[in-house]
Amino acid sequence: MNLDPDEFAQDWIASWNSHDLRRILSHYSDTFSITTPMIKIALGVDTGTLCGKQAVGDYWRRALEKIPDLQFELLDVLVGVNSVAVYYRSVLNKLAIEVMFFGDDNKVANVVVHYSR
Repeated sequence: MNLDPDEFAQDWIASWNSHDLRRILSHYSDTFSITTPMIKIALGVDTGTLCGKQAVGDYWRRALEKIPDLQFELLDVLVGVNSVAVYYRSVLNKLAIEVMFFGDDNKVANVVVHYSR
């Protein structure tokens, strides 16, 4: 991973707060996958997983339309092996940790999201 984790996290939060889907998706590889309880709740997908920019982009587009005032607040950034965990305040004032694993291209290849109850 050849990037500054703090700069990445700040840009990632800013992209979400801008509601610019193209900017949000620029952080991810074309084939990335994401696993989150929100997919299970919103789409009824038992695994909670979606794969690929097209599928995830469609899901996020609908989410941004449903929550036009969405704003994330960065709380902390943790670093792992080829990964970054972004700890932030999310929708409905929930705390979230988003663990992002990077490919060789410095794009996010896999994401696992955890939320407070």
